[in-house]
Amino acid sequence: MNVRIHGRNTEIADDVRDLAHEKVEHAGRIFDDVTNVDVEFSENGNPRQTDGRYRVEITSTAAGQIVRVESDAFDARAALDTATEKYERQLRKLKERLIQRSRKASHKDLSPLEDAPVVRRDHDPVIVKRKRFAMRPMAAEEAVLQMEMLGHDFFVFLDADTGNQSVIYHRRDGNLGMIEPE
Repeated sequence: MNVRIHGRNTEIADDVRDLAHEKVEHAGRIFDDVTNVDVEFSENGNPRQTDGRYRVEITSTAAGQIVRVESDAFDARAALDTATEKYERQLRKLKERLIQRSRKASHKDLSPLEDAPVVRRDHDPVIVKRKRFAMRPMAAEEAVLQMEMLGHDFFVFLDADTGNQSVIYHRRDGNLGMIEPE
């Protein structure tokens, strides 16, 4: 497993770097095909924010899916602990989903004991609403205006320049992002 550990606006101590490498490798044991993991430490320089001063983001690809978690804490080690716990939970959840999908319906139905209570697990999310709307070509600036007018965090539109469907969205840092197909 290739673990890339780097800092944005901060220096990472060697002991924290070693700890991050160890914890991420331990969490990554769930999937065999996790090869590249990116661990990014960042520090908020605002002295008024003591609770979420350090942020750790872990990003990897497992089973063709992108797995990304982040955690904020007062200390880099605490943020790392929380992020690796979330990362391991996400990997377990993904693996369980893949296992459940690959099983046949006949294997899922086990005969329950007559006296034992039936315990139901949380189900996968279900689509409860569908929206359809006409997409007319528009510039990215007009899409931003439409998104602001609707009060949404994102807006799907047909880009007038490229003719492709694109998405404008609000980023956590207050700026905007745009997703375009290749």
